[in-house]
Amino acid sequence: MSKPLNHTLLSAVTLAAACALPAAAVDYPATPTVDQQDDYHGTVVKDPYRWLEQDVREADEVAAWVEAQNAVTFSYLDGLAGREVIEQRLTDLWDFERYSTPRRYGDYYFYSRNDGLQNQAVLYRSKAPGVDPEVVLDPNGWSKDGTVALAEVSVSPDGRYVAYGIQDGGSDWRTWRVKDIDKAKVLDDELHWIKFSDASWAADGSGFYYSRYPEPAEGEQFQSLNTHMAVYFHRLGSAQEKDQQVYARPDHPEWGFSAEVGHGGRYLFINTWIGTDDRYRVEVIDLSDEPGKVIVLEDDFRADFSLVEVVGDTAYFRTTLDAPRGRIVSYDLKQGAGGSWREVVPQQAPVLQGASLVGGKLVLDYLQDAHAKVAIHSLAGKALREVSLPGLGTVSGFANAPDDPVTYYSFSSLNRPATVYRYNVDSGDSEVALAPELAFDPDDFVVRQVFYPSADGTQVPMFIAHRKGIKLNGSNPTLLYGYGGFNISLTPGFSVTRLAWMDLGGVYAQANLRGGGEYGEAWHKAGTKLQKQNVFDDFIAAAQYLQREKYTSPEHLGIYGGSNGGLLVGAVVNQRPDLFAAAIPAVGVMDMLRFQRFTAGRFWVDDYGSSDDPEQFKALYAYSPYHNIQAGADYPAVLVTTADTDDRVVPGHSFKYIARLQAAQGGGDPVLIRIQTRAGHGAGKPTSMLIREYADMWTFLAAHLGLTLDATD
Repeated sequence: MSKPLNHTLLSAVTLAAACALPAAAVDYPATPTVDQQDDYHGTVVKDPYRWLEQDVREADEVAAWVEAQNAVTFSYLDGLAGREVIEQRLTDLWDFERYSTPRRYGDYYFYSRNDGLQNQAVLYRSKAPGVDPEVVLDPNGWSKDGTVALAEVSVSPDGRYVAYGIQDGGSDWRTWRVKDIDKAKVLDDELHWIKFSDASWAADGSGFYYSRYPEPAEGEQFQSLNTHMAVYFHRLGSAQEKDQQVYARPDHPEWGFSAEVGHGGRYLFINTWIGTDDRYRVEVIDLSDEPGKVIVLEDDFRADFSLVEVVGDTAYFRTTLDAPRGRIVSYDLKQGAGGSWREVVPQQAPVLQGASLVGGKLVLDYLQDAHAKVAIHSLAGKALREVSLPGLGTVSGFANAPDDPVTYYSFSSLNRPATVYRYNVDSGDSEVALAPELAFDPDDFVVRQVFYPSADGTQVPMFIAHRKGIKLNGSNPTLLYGYGGFNISLTPGFSVTRLAWMDLGGVYAQANLRGGGEYGEAWHKAGTKLQKQNVFDDFIAAAQYLQREKYTSPEHLGIYGGSNGGLLVGAVVNQRPDLFAAAIPAVGVMDMLRFQRFTAGRFWVDDYGSSDDPEQFKALYAYSPYHNIQAGADYPAVLVTTADTDDRVVPGHSFKYIARLQAAQGGGDPVLIRIQTRAGHGAGKPTSMLIREYADMWTFLAAHLGLTLDATD
């Protein structure tokens, strides 16, 4: 259902004038250089902007540089008069009710809801989703600027308590608190130095298991490497220093751990990880023993093992063991450490992304050519049915409900926000439970999937979405998005920002590059380490396809990517600056020779390799965005975005990259950096901050890609 939207549409001529570029050339701040040289296996590499790696909160000279860069950038953006129009359209489109997928604990369903423009979503509970909801946690009052966010949430099995992680200023560090929901009271429990960890409750609700790191040295919490993680049990009402250490491996300080209590509460499963690859050691502790008996199920880091659920003494896992696209196996825990895996559901042609146990049946979430497919199987592995989905899209939900046949899931697509459905695994009935009221009509937009050849002939899928009726004449302002790494799949899910770009008249394209997980482990590995150039080739080929098929042309094509996608954009701009008119590398990994020295960077060696290895150094040095900028080259317009509090990809990556790019730019287009305060790597950003940020980015793109609005009512 759509509702009328009260806003003024501009004619093409009016908006073209509004988005006219500032007449004056950009006067960049002076960035000093240092005589820093490093010897990598006999190759001397200069690093003239090394000083920009310092933490902006600790180094006054870096803080002054940030202030000067922001002054230039915001002055330029303020000169693009169409910004107010785009910001208002973003605001209008963002203003609709959004729900997470409900999950049942005890007598209540828990879910989050944002009424539209709230900075942070609110956690609710109710006896039926959407009916007489009761506020559990409202983070909107936690800070004046909205940058303190509700991150992870874990509800006790009976639904009485909620443990929750608080994210401050976008940092990966979490402070955990506990609320007694029945008494509407936040307890005194407060836990610190938690990162990359959830909480998993004991069956009796007496406390929960979690993982944390030791307290960092003063001043090093946002840049130092994270090591020596351990698993603890926190008993409600006790101080953190009294938490029981349940599991640790001081002989392997680089190992990380996740702990999960299985259904029934008897078994605690511990997955050990060493990087970003989905390869785990798997152990289980029998909590009925004193002390708990540790059973080793998998001793080598040879495959993905993700717990689905426990039924009695049988544990079900999704795994890539001997199945690079995934399968379901089980393990009889009564066998102890000498048991073996039993196949339940064999590998299929599509990739098995996730699995859950609902009402005694397995719900299997597959990815088929990068879009969702869901199948229901018996616990014996028999295929029962598929879930009927509305089209090409993304599915989430189907939370574990071992004793209940009813579960909830959400479906979205590039032109359709998430609608929540109630699903019964016994009958196969699916019905709408929570649907948003929208300020636009999804049927005004087209979503299609195409396949194009990369440089080596590999067929790569890509989703293309836009308003109906566009002309393929090569003049459409087009935004190409990509990621291509860490086994992460880009599915056609909804985003207000993408919809706004299309609503303004632009084409949005999303390429499913190698390095992602769209076709399983082989697809992932084909875009890692010495094969990373495949990712850039795939992205370049996507741009060439869009131009060959007359969607756009180099004068109207922009590219965008964040984190690993920021690396992608930086590398491709260096390699083929002639293909693009504008680029936005967001929070990117730009120095491929030093990334492993900061915070979580050491984990990324799984995908990138390391400059410590001679052969991998050569590959990294060949495409590293920071190191491959050519003095005097004609680069497209570039707007780098980062945040001063990003402790995932430290902002020094972006600082060094833009400093070198500004010194090298031989063309007339601006190369700028927008540095957000208290924003981190992206998670937890308040709505108001997101609207301002995307208004700046889309205005920058509109100005350099020639975006205009059609004169329609």
